[in-house]
Amino acid sequence: MKPRILALYLPQYHPFPENDEWWGKGFTEWTNVARARRLFLGHDQPHIPADLGFYDLRIPEVREEQAKLAREAGIEGFCYYDYWFGDGKRLMERPFNEVVSSGKPDFPFCLAWANHSWYKKLWDPKQPGKDKLLIEQQYLGEKDYEAHFNALLPAFRDKRYVRVNGKLFYIIYDALGFKDIRTFMKVWRVLAKENGLGDFYFVASDFNCEHRQQLIDIGFDATHNVDHLNIYHKAPVWKKALLTIGRKYLHIPMIYKYRDAIKYMLHPDCRESNVIPVIVPNWDHTPRSGARGLVMTDAKPKYFKKLAKKAIDMVKDKPGEEQLIILKSWNEWGEGNYMEPDLEFGHGYINALAEAINETTR
Repeated sequence: MKPRILALYLPQYHPFPENDEWWGKGFTEWTNVARARRLFLGHDQPHIPADLGFYDLRIPEVREEQAKLAREAGIEGFCYYDYWFGDGKRLMERPFNEVVSSGKPDFPFCLAWANHSWYKKLWDPKQPGKDKLLIEQQYLGEKDYEAHFNALLPAFRDKRYVRVNGKLFYIIYDALGFKDIRTFMKVWRVLAKENGLGDFYFVASDFNCEHRQQLIDIGFDATHNVDHLNIYHKAPVWKKALLTIGRKYLHIPMIYKYRDAIKYMLHPDCRESNVIPVIVPNWDHTPRSGARGLVMTDAKPKYFKKLAKKAIDMVKDKPGEEQLIILKSWNEWGEGNYMEPDLEFGHGYINALAEAINETTR
């Protein structure tokens, strides 16, 4: 059976008022991508998009082309980030709302709630250490949880929405930081039933499978294994110290080879039915964070293909609907973390994933 690969999708490729205020008129993710520079010998920056160019997600044709490319790669659907900060405050919702209201592209989708506050330090490499709060993630109780559900109700009713065992697939990024999470899930499950939608298949992000049982006990159906930076955590103390010194005093980001990093990305527990593996094609956070970033050098489609094949092997014996893999990410260009064609590799990552699927599911 073909694995069910869901690609995380960033909607920050269109201007909106808050970004204009915080970063300057017309800011989008492309602003970070375009200003990226090489920070050390052999550093591959900037990354330039190919087929789709520096696109604007307000343009329907762009969204259609993205879906076409994703199909070619063997991806089942996009998992759009959901930014709900409480009291009706949402950000970057326009592209997804237009996907729902227009019925196009005819390509499956689901949602991942990126429930965290935004700080300026995450984006402005010229102001290291400045933790200016831009917008706070708030949890305001049952009425607000109900309002959040209702805002997404048209999407949940859409025939394109991804389901697992008949349940609506929904990721919550910071589950343990959400102290009222049990109430939230209870409210949403009641609302789903009241609206004839059945139930939710709730998935929590979990780092290195450290809290899997705790999250399952809370009521999650599954966790997804976030281990793409595990090579740093597995490094000996002396190497961490050298990397920290290099970043702090020499202004060199933390550097690892991608082909070494992939050895640590898939936890053995990913073979369990309630743990979803995550595959990462590449990583370079410096367009957003400069020398404070982490770079995986020498990332190539052939190494990603190896990682994808390993993940597919880990899910092949699970029940059919639960043969899930999260792809991080479809279009996080500011993290150097994307599948879309670029000038260096063209359709390389698209083809690598398609080949990995074909070679492991014959």
